[in-house]
Amino acid sequence: MTKLRTFVLRAFALSLLVSPLLALAGEEGAAMESAQIDLTDKASLQRGAELYMNYCSGCHSLSYQRYSRMGEDLGLTEEEVKQNLMLSPEAKIGETMNTGMDPAKATLWLGKAPPDLSVEARTKEEGADWIYNYLKSFYVDEARPLGWNNTVFPGASMPHVLWEMQGVQHAVTEPRHGDEPCAKGEFQSQCIVGFQIPESQKGTLDAEQYDRVARDLSAFLAYTGEPSATHRESIGVWVVLFLAFFTLLAYLLKAEYWRDVH
Repeated sequence: MTKLRTFVLRAFALSLLVSPLLALAGEEGAAMESAQIDLTDKASLQRGAELYMNYCSGCHSLSYQRYSRMGEDLGLTEEEVKQNLMLSPEAKIGETMNTGMDPAKATLWLGKAPPDLSVEARTKEEGADWIYNYLKSFYVDEARPLGWNNTVFPGASMPHVLWEMQGVQHAVTEPRHGDEPCAKGEFQSQCIVGFQIPESQKGTLDAEQYDRVARDLSAFLAYTGEPSATHRESIGVWVVLFLAFFTLLAYLLKAEYWRDVH
């Protein structure tokens, strides 16, 4: 009993030490808006695939994803994939989704070839939420080579390819208070507190519609990062139920074996 009491006390003390760290992590993550993606929503994934092929595939490849697998998972026929998502006439249905941009020329033009985005959602700690917030956080910055910057990824070399839909965002700034870091980013030595889009520079979509565009794209990239995620999660429920049943069975068996001993 003494050993058990000591173990319980140590576990309780450890929980007191860890809980503030978990609370801090929760506060830091709260600053990033949730994308609220649903990988079972095939309509969203289909829209995201179409957006990706039209706005992203010219520079970014998906070298771990095949057209055929995408069509099967997204509920599309081979003909629908060929007509709507295979923009290159030379592409084959069984091939991976590579970009038409030559890496050497891309490096010459841009300084660095655009990265492959197959597992982009998995490389970020915030996952699809990072992509969602990144797509919503471009703003005009004439100091940058392409005239754009991003509060989620400051100094990003990528231009805002979706600006026609969202509109041209400008940073709203306030003077920095002392030496405190800026919560949303910095622009011309002032803290960015938000964005505004002038009436003359509004996009073709309103804010709610553009949010859906960013969400669909984020969902599609989350899917390409792990195409079997939804299948794995559905099996996981049955695995947990099996383990719970097996635990009960093991306990009853143990009780039967030790019944005469106690």
